[in-house]
Amino acid sequence: MMHKKNTENLNLSGKLTIWVFGTLIILGLFLGDSAQAQENCEPLDKKRIKIEGYISKKFRKQRKAIFKEFTALGNSRAALRVYPMGETSKVIAIGKCVPVHIAQHVIKKAMEYSTGVESLVQQQFVHGHWIGVGVTIFDEPSQQLVSSEQVKQMLNPELSSKEFHKLYRKLSIPNELTPYFGLQVPNIKTAQPE
Repeated sequence: MMHKKNTENLNLSGKLTIWVFGTLIILGLFLGDSAQAQENCEPLDKKRIKIEGYISKKFRKQRKAIFKEFTALGNSRAALRVYPMGETSKVIAIGKCVPVHIAQHVIKKAMEYSTGVESLVQQQFVHGHWIGVGVTIFDEPSQQLVSSEQVKQMLNPELSSKEFHKLYRKLSIPNELTPYFGLQVPNIKTAQPE
């Protein structure tokens, strides 16, 4: 009888130990050093920029040539499609590792071959080596509307990559309140620029 009770206590203590270590590991993953969680920008010769999204349906017949135009500067690959109905989304998303010359080139091409650029997605939601053109995968709270003047600021040829991304992060901070079923509620998808 005593042996059975000792075995049960041993089993319980083993389960408790496993549970405690499991909990500590999970907490460590969530509360770990944020510097480790930040993505390092690999050189473009090792990791190319992926340009993904949609072009307008009216350019369907020229799509192969247009896809080549998007990647004309090199160090990039395109996974673009023709939008199947209506107008493309006016959203663009640019990762933090994209060089300024590629980012500006893709913005110009997006303005030419999609419906335009009127919203920016926060970089915190985008992979560093990725550009989204006319993408519909981001909800409105993660976006911020931009004016044509602000888009022109991003297209300034004098900007360095660092200055471009600083401006992009500044312009892409969404509003603190967001519409939700007719109400203005706090936007939980806001992040301050680095």
